[in-house]
Amino acid sequence: MADATQVGSLAARGAVWSGLGSITLRLSGLAVGIILARILTPEQFGVYAIALTVQAILITVADLGLSADLIRSEDPDRIAPTVASLGLFSGSVLTVAALLASGGLAEVLGSPQAAPAIAVLSFTLVLGGATVVPYAMLQRRFQQRELFLIAGVDFIVSTTITLALVFAGFGVLGLAIGRVAAQVVSAVLQFLLAKVKPRFAIDRSVIRPVLAFGVPIAAANLLSWTVLNADNIILARAAGVTALGYYVLAFNISSWPMSALSQMVRSIALPYFARAGRDSNALDTVTALAWALALPAGGVLAVLSAPVIGIVYGEKWLPAAPVLAALGVYGSLRVVFDVFAGFLYARGRSRPVLWIQIVWLVVLVVAVYVAVSAWGIIGAAWAHVLVAVVVILPGYLLALRGSGVAVAPLLRAALWPTAAACPAIAAAYILSLLLPSPLGALLIGGSAAVAIYALCAGPWLCRIWRRTRTTAATG
Repeated sequence: MADATQVGSLAARGAVWSGLGSITLRLSGLAVGIILARILTPEQFGVYAIALTVQAILITVADLGLSADLIRSEDPDRIAPTVASLGLFSGSVLTVAALLASGGLAEVLGSPQAAPAIAVLSFTLVLGGATVVPYAMLQRRFQQRELFLIAGVDFIVSTTITLALVFAGFGVLGLAIGRVAAQVVSAVLQFLLAKVKPRFAIDRSVIRPVLAFGVPIAAANLLSWTVLNADNIILARAAGVTALGYYVLAFNISSWPMSALSQMVRSIALPYFARAGRDSNALDTVTALAWALALPAGGVLAVLSAPVIGIVYGEKWLPAAPVLAALGVYGSLRVVFDVFAGFLYARGRSRPVLWIQIVWLVVLVVAVYVAVSAWGIIGAAWAHVLVAVVVILPGYLLALRGSGVAVAPLLRAALWPTAAACPAIAAAYILSLLLPSPLGALLIGGSAAVAIYALCAGPWLCRIWRRTRTTAATG
């Protein structure tokens, strides 16, 4: 077990690089997304969303949750060859299965034209399974700078190939080919920068404990991604791919700040909590900081949804604005759930997370189906918020209490950022109503929100920072 000061320093440096990488790549992705939104139609966006939904759900299973076990293991070198073999086998099986079933899956999901894209994207599954070990070692060592470099190269390759093929008339298939090409390059870089040689072997004494810990995580990840994409499947069947295109655009926009924060949280939470010992304040502090960033970002995005979409993507996408208003709130909650899941994994409690994901999926499918029937894509978005607040948040709090966490201090730690965010979000909303120009509403409303939040939350954030530094210094 590394000493607390060293772990804190590594985690902090890793968080900085992870945050920098996420923000940079999200801004770059925003620019590319704007270009694609001007070229592609909402229907084409919907078709690609169907193919990407299938790929996103399956790739979470490709490593069988093995990377998490490597990150927390006290003897990673001993289990690495077995983990590599299991990951490669799992990814290969899923690739073959997705190739053979691509046509049937597209038909079932209500978009037969998505079949070629599903077939092409299936090759990312074997690549994901093959890189379990180098990816886990990069995460374990907090090598977020190297992961940032890999993600940057991945983005450049994907963007270059995608735009070239889309302009050449490949349409949705161009996006799929660009994704696969980028992942090939990313896989090679992971091995090089992690300084890991491909080693494959099977140690029977390792298989059972590795799978016992990893399979529930893989199942939980599968259910988590299914939760995030179940609405796409229901909407494609009930409302059609054009409505799905509007919904996916709103979901993507809501993911701008949330994905950056979630990526930073996921990259740091598991190795940090696993190596920080039993520090009773670790979870409270990380949760408070994550909420302090996520809530104002999601809230301001929600109240300025119409100006954001109208200015950035054009008026043809304005039906997505009410959807974005709901998904901004939902995105804030997802960041905190990532913190809770990382803590439970670090404590070796993967099964509670699995049960939460099962409940989440079942309740969400019912809620989205009912909401879509009554209110269309707007209903689907608010169903996410309702289920997250009423079912999933209490579920995680119960799981944390079962792991010995005192829930009351955890909730108290989130009170001040919540109180500081409320006037900032309210100011942005009022100014968006008063200002006739969408650009003025976006710039002035957003600036006012940032200023008010900085004024209200700044002293609190400084106290948290000083306390964290003092704790790390005293070990």
